Amino acid sequence: MAKQRVTAPRGKTFRGLALGICVLAGTLAGPLRAETLADALVGAYNNSGLLDQNRALLRAADEDVATAASALKPILNYTASVQRNFGDVRSTSPFGLVSTSSLSSSNLSAGLVAELLLYDFGATQLGVEAAKETVLATRQQLISLEQNVLLRAVSAYLSVLATREFVSLRQNNLRLLTQELRAAQDRFEVGEVTRTDVAQAEAQLAGARSGLATAQGDLLTAIEEYRNVVGRTPDNLRPPPALPALQSDVEAARALAVRVHPDLLAAQYAVAAAELNILRARAAVKPSLRASGSLSVQDDLSSSDYTNSGSIGITLSGPIYQGGAIDSSIRRAIAARDAQRGNLLEVRKQISQDVGVAYAQLSAQRASLASTDERIRAADIAFNGVREEAQLGARTTLDVLDAEQELLDARTSRVSAQANLYVAAYAVLQATGRLTARDLNLDVQLYDPAAYYNLVKDAPVARSAQGEKLDRVLRSLQKN
Repeated sequence: MAKQRVTAPRGKTFRGLALGICVLAGTLAGPLRAETLADALVGAYNNSGLLDQNRALLRAADEDVATAASALKPILNYTASVQRNFGDVRSTSPFGLVSTSSLSSSNLSAGLVAELLLYDFGATQLGVEAAKETVLATRQQLISLEQNVLLRAVSAYLSVLATREFVSLRQNNLRLLTQELRAAQDRFEVGEVTRTDVAQAEAQLAGARSGLATAQGDLLTAIEEYRNVVGRTPDNLRPPPALPALQSDVEAARALAVRVHPDLLAAQYAVAAAELNILRARAAVKPSLRASGSLSVQDDLSSSDYTNSGSIGITLSGPIYQGGAIDSSIRRAIAARDAQRGNLLEVRKQISQDVGVAYAQLSAQRASLASTDERIRAADIAFNGVREEAQLGARTTLDVLDAEQELLDARTSRVSAQANLYVAAYAVLQATGRLTARDLNLDVQLYDPAAYYNLVKDAPVARSAQGEKLDRVLRSLQKN
């Protein structure tokens, strides 16, 4: 048959071309609007209340350094008071004469007191250094929480994709079972099958409806988790990209993790802070040397009398006996140090175990995915064969339904295995300390933990240039 060439009217050519361009543009723009796994990770990083909370806790730890450092600076206090004295004075002379007079005066006093720590055998400076180590530990804890947030986002993303696929599989299965029920009813009417076959098909169809309802409920649950973690409702999620690059050598990954994992670094900084606290507690036994000065003015407002005075001096002070409190504080600091050392050992062992477990789970998921592919192939062949045999009368309706259920289970298992494989791969990154926004090269404004610290470490006052800059930073944080 010869092909006919159809020519569009001349006036409609431009409109058709314009429509085609719009359709093509819409097709090309569609994938651009789709949300990727990286987009989900960016959303989780930017919208995590847990990260905001712990960033604030880090800033509080930064302020502990400023508080400790302020003890090395001069301390200046003022006092001011106004006092009104009134009353009556009754007196009796030796000759028995009684006289009464009134007492009335007003006094104004004001003073300035300055104090400066000159030397305390390093106790205060040790407190500053201990606070700095605590800041470093808190920074690493923030990185560890960042890893948890990002892994949860990966899990939420894959969960939405998997549950949507489950719903699609259940819907397809429901359509097939509906067709199987109709076929069984038709064959029953012509006497090819019994009422039992029809009832079996009805039971399978009812079970499929229940399974679809469960899958739809699981999808709604996954969507709520995604909204909670990422900060928005999942719309058009793309399939996940290629698996992240991972070390093939488990022992090399383990050796790397026990050096750079944030949990381990946090534990190391905590031990360092505990060591400094022991030195600080021992230095507290020694004396301290302070310089002090004062100026005061006292004015009798009811007369022309006034007094101006001032003083300067150096004070050496130290404990003699405090009921054993100082010795107890030293023993407590030593016990706290030993506890942190024990924690460091356990953290190192836990990180090593987590790496091994993560790689084992990744290997298991890879094997599971490969086996489910084989299972799907075999189940598909079996289903097609059983259905053809049933049409010839060699198989029952129940055989067909069982084969179809096996195929559905195989496809469902593959969806779960693929989602679990991706979660396991990113769990390996977390176990080795590399599941961070920086390591993943996410398109986000990375939080700089040193920026706030650099502004407050010297304990600036509010009216200084540095203090005003700090106020602007705090206002921007409150707006965010």
